[in-house]
Amino acid sequence: MKAMILAAGRGERMRPLTDHRPKPLLAVGGKPLISWHLERLAHAGFREIVINHAHLGEQIEAVLGNGERWGVSINYSAEGKALETAGGIAYALPLLGNAPFLVVNGDVYIEYDFSRLKSALSDSMLAYLVMVDNPLQHPNGDFALDDGKLTLGGERKLTFSGMGVYRPELFTEITRGASAKLAPLLRQAIMDGKVSAEHFHGQWQDVGTPQRLQELDVNLKAQLLKARHV
Repeated sequence: MKAMILAAGRGERMRPLTDHRPKPLLAVGGKPLISWHLERLAHAGFREIVINHAHLGEQIEAVLGNGERWGVSINYSAEGKALETAGGIAYALPLLGNAPFLVVNGDVYIEYDFSRLKSALSDSMLAYLVMVDNPLQHPNGDFALDDGKLTLGGERKLTFSGMGVYRPELFTEITRGASAKLAPLLRQAIMDGKVSAEHFHGQWQDVGTPQRLQELDVNLKAQLLKARHV
């Protein structure tokens, strides 16, 4: 299975930090945020990774290179102008192929075993999403989880973590090069009963503001320091 890391966002809420550096390259725990994904993907056995970029994308290519240091092969999908999540995935489909693929947002931190997703998507589903508890900045959640499937209703909604497995067919209606959001595609697939999911209870953080970046940095450095003394 191939994996894609979404790294094309401008990071407006992270300014001025993102004026001169793309958000996935901001450091937490002593390394770029995107490096945590690459390490976990490599550990889980993923070898072919696609990274899209737009804002300051040349920096991402310069820092990450071909992926050799992580034991992976990185292909870049340069968008020029960011195409939103679904548009970016659709634009990268020639690199992703015809089989299901994993996608993870480049601006989240998640301590998840990516290998679990290799067999998560059943033949009858278009998508498999990893859901998390609602964070303070998103208290109402996105979708409800009912017996392994997502629904639009329900009293208790969970938040989409920004990580999932998709079939290419989910994006066939998007014109390559057009900007398109992911949420409308997911809502339609959910209404069709084509999206399964899990509730992940481990550590997850949407690094959307400088404050949350700093908090994550402090927490990770504390974890690393504690691990050295165990």
